[in-house]
Amino acid sequence: MKIYIDFDDCLCETADYFSGLVKRMFDKDIPYENINYFDLQKSFSLTETEYEELMLEGHRPEVLLSYKETPGASETVNRLLNDGHDISIITGRPFFCFDPSREWLDTHGLKDVKLYCLNKYGRDSFINNSTYSLEVEDYLKMHFDVAIEDSPAAFKFFKHLPDLKVMVFDRPWNRNCEFPGKDYFRCPDWNTIYAKIADH
Repeated sequence: MKIYIDFDDCLCETADYFSGLVKRMFDKDIPYENINYFDLQKSFSLTETEYEELMLEGHRPEVLLSYKETPGASETVNRLLNDGHDISIITGRPFFCFDPSREWLDTHGLKDVKLYCLNKYGRDSFINNSTYSLEVEDYLKMHFDVAIEDSPAAFKFFKHLPDLKVMVFDRPWNRNCEFPGKDYFRCPDWNTIYAKIADH
């Protein structure tokens, strides 16, 4: 099968890092479990300027390389590769994040997965002239059988795939969202994701 995997908060603990970063930068104490919105500006009650500063800091190469792996992520992805599946990491990070993101994957034993930067969220505002390695029109020509995603804001990218099975990685910001269809499955961890994929 062809499998789409999101990067942040599926492979690594990005939001948890941002919780600490907001505390250090703006003295706002918002624990990970209280990040109730995928929109971090809203979750952390930041001004536009504060949000841009936060995103710039969180996307520095050394910061991207420091993100902790989500438990079981690389082990499970490698199991899926060994099972013969074709895996693509589709991240909303801008293309200037490609090299450290690729390095993070390689360092965590994921050299055999493809990596694409897709403009999922229109975040160009915090980086002037942001570019992406995958345009939406080209992404829409791609086929996937399974997607692993945490962000309700990304579900719109699955509308062109009516038979897609979507494994929604359980996170505080998606617990109150209504799934678009019966092929969306809430998954608390990578073991659950692997079992559900194996069932298909």
